Amino acid sequence: MTSSLVRGRPRHATAHIRVRVAHALVGAVAGAGWLAIPVLAAQDPATASPPPHTVDAAPSAPAAPSAPTAPSAPRDDESSAVDLILPVAVLGTAGVLAAYNYVRRTRRSPGVVSRAPAAATPAESDRQARAALVQADDSVRASEEELPFAAALMDERTVDPFRVAIRTARGELAAAFALWHRYEEGEPQDPGDRRQALVGIIGRCAEAGRVLDARAGELDRLRWAEVGPALAVAEGAFRRLAARAAGARATASPLHERYGPSVGARMAGRVEVAMDRLVFATSRLNEARRAADLGEHDRAVRQLRCAEGAIAQAGVLVAGVDDQARRLREAAALVPTALTGAEAVLAAAREAGTPVPSGADDALAAVRAELTAGPYDPLAALRRITRALVRLPGARSGVLDTAADLVARADAAEAEDFVAVHRGAVGADARSLLAAAVRTLGAAHPVEAAALARRALESAERDVRAHGLPESDAEGSAGAVLGGVLLTGEPDDGPPVTFGGPETRDRLRPGTD
Repeated sequence: MTSSLVRGRPRHATAHIRVRVAHALVGAVAGAGWLAIPVLAAQDPATASPPPHTVDAAPSAPAAPSAPTAPSAPRDDESSAVDLILPVAVLGTAGVLAAYNYVRRTRRSPGVVSRAPAAATPAESDRQARAALVQADDSVRASEEELPFAAALMDERTVDPFRVAIRTARGELAAAFALWHRYEEGEPQDPGDRRQALVGIIGRCAEAGRVLDARAGELDRLRWAEVGPALAVAEGAFRRLAARAAGARATASPLHERYGPSVGARMAGRVEVAMDRLVFATSRLNEARRAADLGEHDRAVRQLRCAEGAIAQAGVLVAGVDDQARRLREAAALVPTALTGAEAVLAAAREAGTPVPSGADDALAAVRAELTAGPYDPLAALRRITRALVRLPGARSGVLDTAADLVARADAAEAEDFVAVHRGAVGADARSLLAAAVRTLGAAHPVEAAALARRALESAERDVRAHGLPESDAEGSAGAVLGGVLLTGEPDDGPPVTFGGPETRDRLRPGTD
């Protein structure tokens, strides 16, 4: 096992080690050659190959003594020298080649012995996926909010590529939320597959952002060549919405007496948040007009974009009051018939020997008591009726099916509006549950869709409580930050969000005039 010290060496240190190893091997070969030189030199060419001995038939007479000569090396010594030199030469050559190959191989693969980047832990991957979902969802929502203001200045043919980009990004985001919902439900179970699911979620979110980023610069060129026309569009939208907001306040006031305090409080809260966004829009429109008159183009664009975001959110809230009041009227008309139909379904189930869900009788009895006593929340009453009978035959027919669909659409709309105007504090879980509710509603499972939507709303409300409600200010800036109209962490309340993905959506930063 490689020690942590070796694994942690910087790249230049490992390069030095490789060079030293190569030098050592080359030095060893050179030393071996140096030692072999005296052995080679000691072998005189004349004696290296002595004449062969001849065998006489009879011994000859002794030869006369001659001058003494240097004794020649014995033949065994000559063989030993050769046997020593050849292995040394072979080993030396092999060492040089090995050193060369080692250096070349490690140079081709830098950092072989350096520390490999640590893989993200499951907790880190989970956090990355959550952050990617929130960021992509915010980008899509901000792009959807800005586009109508741009469309008022363009023809449909010019606007169409931006609509396509939003639809494409919305599709990628929906796929990412579907993967995340399955992941949260425990699927897949294999750890490796779960890691791949998180990679897929992050990749889908990145693609959604890329599609929007690719169109952001083009939209800027079309929108902001001149500020005057865009400012006129926003001011007109503001005046129309201010008149509608007064009507929404008048609509919400009597709901307390008609449907009970819980309904009245929810509707009044919508109106108050809408008015807060309009206060913010007023101050930013004034700043935009002043900057335009002074020729401060970039500042005018930034202030105008702030106002547009606030106007869009106020419009969501005002429209929500009207839509919810209409659904409450429809629900109130359905409750008596739905209650009678539910009691008939229970009776039929008992006659057929079908097990009746526990608590169903109590739920229906409570609704009948509320209907008699009044006032009550008719949507809540229908919700309890349809939930109590969801598993019984006949629960998806006639008036009960109509009631379930009405409740699901009302709950999904309420959760959607809340997330839209509090997205600065709402996390991935609430958004994922909302996306699951929309998918389930599209699959014609209204009771399940309503349950998911209620969970989404409850989760979003917890996120906002944990984040903390901002203190009201004269210009409504704190509410705009909570709503995601402004991004925090920058001077002048932060830049407004714009059409685009993570790379471009906050490009209108203060200080770049």
